[in-house]
Amino acid sequence: MPCWRRLSAVVLAVIAGVLVLPAPAAAHEATTKAHAEVTGTGANVKVVLDLEYDLLMKSAWLYAEAYEAKERTEQLRQLAINRDAVTEYVTERFAVTYDDKACTPTMAGDADVRLRGKAAFAVLTFSYACGGEGGGVHAISSALFPDAETFVHSTETIVRYDLDGEKGSAVLVATSPTVRVGEHDMWQQAGEFFLLGAEHLVFGLDHILFLLALLIGARGLRDVVITVSAFTAAHSITFLLAAMGVVDVPGEIVEPVIAVSIIVVALANLLGREADRLGRWRLPVVFAFGLMHGLGFAGALDIDQSGSWELLLSLLSFNVGIEVAQLAIIAVLFPLLALLRRTPVARWAVVVMSVPIVAVSLYWFFDRIPLPL
Repeated sequence: MPCWRRLSAVVLAVIAGVLVLPAPAAAHEATTKAHAEVTGTGANVKVVLDLEYDLLMKSAWLYAEAYEAKERTEQLRQLAINRDAVTEYVTERFAVTYDDKACTPTMAGDADVRLRGKAAFAVLTFSYACGGEGGGVHAISSALFPDAETFVHSTETIVRYDLDGEKGSAVLVATSPTVRVGEHDMWQQAGEFFLLGAEHLVFGLDHILFLLALLIGARGLRDVVITVSAFTAAHSITFLLAAMGVVDVPGEIVEPVIAVSIIVVALANLLGREADRLGRWRLPVVFAFGLMHGLGFAGALDIDQSGSWELLLSLLSFNVGIEVAQLAIIAVLFPLLALLRRTPVARWAVVVMSVPIVAVSLYWFFDRIPLPL
């Protein structure tokens, strides 16, 4: 049997295997991000928290009927029924102080639920009454969803604050759980969001696989530079526009298209010489898919505020973190792939690497398509 027929048979077998896989379980992500918007002056502070719904209900040790609720109406009902338990869980782990004295929290109004990507997030509003004299300093601390609870790990709380005329952003983690307003300078803020961006790329398997597929298909260093530059320019444009609220594309569209982008690039590698005939289309295709990946990056950061220099600094730092991590991955992988191309098994190595990428991306594609209610 000719090699191309063998290759076709392998790819078809993999695709068929993916298509008959059972529907994925609604397993929880390995990590999560909590979001907190903190505003106020002196004694009166308002906190709006966005917390992943099912994780919140599990962490509050509620029954399965609470954390397994999928319909928004039922989720709202469960939040109302379990208001006291939810309030106790959150207020024991999220705190505001004023001159090092704890502010007293009270849940204000009813909880809400909204989607962030494919996940439902509970929106909880708290009023914090702070004692002490005016002119003091607020501090914000978060220990939400700690590793010790074993449901997730490495939780990050993204805080945006506007307190007593001081505006800023911070990323709170277990090793640095507190931000003191007025003592958190712009360079510290930039460093936190830089690390957040680098972390997102390194642990974002879909973006890693897309980058790997591009490197596998690259013909040399010049090709890598041009292709990656096109991808970088494209995702930087849409990331900044989406995060600043200029464009808004639903995650239900973005996430499946990102999976398709990986499939297309990996299949092009499998086609080999046949794909070379379409070489002039490579850059436009990479640029177009880069635009979608930028929307995916913005969805991961999920800042829904616009128009401030403070926000722009966070966004630029996050994006620079992505680019530095991307360059580091290229610096490690490209020399290894270049050496592999000089061996007799180079063509089969492309197949061995590309077929699993196609299979995983197909799985993601079908998993990310919203199911009809």
